[in-house]
Amino acid sequence: MGTPSSRSFSSVLSVNPYKETYCSGVSSFLTEAKDPTFAKDQFVISYLNTRDFITAQIEISKNIPEEDLYDAINSKAYDELALDQAVEYNIQFIETFDTLDEDNRHFHVFIVNPSDLTERFKPVVEKIKYIDVIIPAPLLLKSLYTKELIEDNGVHCFIYIQENDAFLTIYRNQEFVYTKSLKFALTDMHERFCDLYGERITYDDFLDFYQHANLKTTDSEYKKYFIKLYKELISNINDILTYAKRAFEIEKFERLYIGSQEKTKTELYELLEFELNIPASEFKFDYGFEISESYYIDQLHALMQLYTLIPSEEKYTCNFTVYRRPPKFIRRESGKLIILVLASFALAFAYPITYWVLTYAQELQEDLLKQEYKKIHNTRVTREAMIKSREADKKKVAKLLEIEKKEYLEKKNTLIKIREVKVEYPMKAKLLALFTKDINKFNVNIQEAEYSEKDEKKVLSLHLVAPKDRQITKLVEYITDIYEGKYKFDLNEIKYDDEFKTYLAELKVTLL
Repeated sequence: MGTPSSRSFSSVLSVNPYKETYCSGVSSFLTEAKDPTFAKDQFVISYLNTRDFITAQIEISKNIPEEDLYDAINSKAYDELALDQAVEYNIQFIETFDTLDEDNRHFHVFIVNPSDLTERFKPVVEKIKYIDVIIPAPLLLKSLYTKELIEDNGVHCFIYIQENDAFLTIYRNQEFVYTKSLKFALTDMHERFCDLYGERITYDDFLDFYQHANLKTTDSEYKKYFIKLYKELISNINDILTYAKRAFEIEKFERLYIGSQEKTKTELYELLEFELNIPASEFKFDYGFEISESYYIDQLHALMQLYTLIPSEEKYTCNFTVYRRPPKFIRRESGKLIILVLASFALAFAYPITYWVLTYAQELQEDLLKQEYKKIHNTRVTREAMIKSREADKKKVAKLLEIEKKEYLEKKNTLIKIREVKVEYPMKAKLLALFTKDINKFNVNIQEAEYSEKDEKKVLSLHLVAPKDRQITKLVEYITDIYEGKYKFDLNEIKYDDEFKTYLAELKVTLL
């Protein structure tokens, strides 16, 4: 039985079954749903923590027909993973194409014990009756790439800490590669902190410090023990990354993302980047939703809401739900039978009932058109909201760019003027004053003076004018003798000006 599209519903309800928190999404608006109930026009999505499923990679020969693929994977999973033959596990899988194997197909397999699933979702189902999608939490990250919140390729690692679980997930070239549960859920971290501290504190006190204390500024006695705790977490992450590099032939990680279900003032990503020397960022993205300022949204709630906006063909088909809603009445076998009986009954009375049948058909057609309208309307509203958000961002960036350009030009022009005033003018004046007395002794005039700096050389060019060439040569001999070792003098030639009956020469003075 196929999963209904989220786009055919007027709202989306995302469920955290571990803390029994709910988030309702209508168009691009997200709010906390404190007391949810069943609604026919409500699409429901939830997830499984990494501790609640087994994952592995399995190879299947390409000679296996598509219709026999599930049975082949199911059989191999039981054999290779030594699963209990007495338990009928719920097995889902996704194919990976990041391989050069010409003989086999490769699959990521996810395995769940059905009794665990029933126990986990029992309180949720009692409230809302049906769950359309239950997906492994690491696969929700695919939506970050599909919705272009992360546009880069390469290898990315995501670490997310929850109250009852913490997971590390690796994506390469925007596709799922590997996931691993970490023994650093908030409850685990509380127990380990008490061990390090040597005294038991309440979970509420631990969580209060975790949420409100910044390790950079706090002077609390808890600080050094939290630092040890975080270093153990990062060491565990480093061990897993080292294994993943070897197991999946990963050269390097382009970026790490780390976040927490509970907000914290300590910048975990800075610690991670410092310890592992890999660029890191906060596990927090601009999803394009409008959220109340008083509502701190769990990133997994945001990812679930985002997942429902992805086209079906771009999603990972890995749905563990056993709480599917029944098909519409006209699609049920009983419904079809009742319709057939009514049609036969109507035919028996033929003409009298013809008009009634036509009326019913029109109403049915109207209902279908209304459903189609609702689907198109929701899509339009969502896209309009996204377009407005992108246009606003574009205008902001354009304004900032224009401001930066103006500031750059102003600073550039100021620096040029400062350089001319501080470097060229004083140096030129100083050198001219130095040589003026000597030049006057030999009755030589300066027609023009130029100062320049190039390749760390400071050069003063003096264009000399004299009635006799001997005056220029004596001048050069004199100053060369006096300033030997301080300046280098270059005089290539002396020209005669017929019009003014004078001798011209360019003397270059280089500072040593």
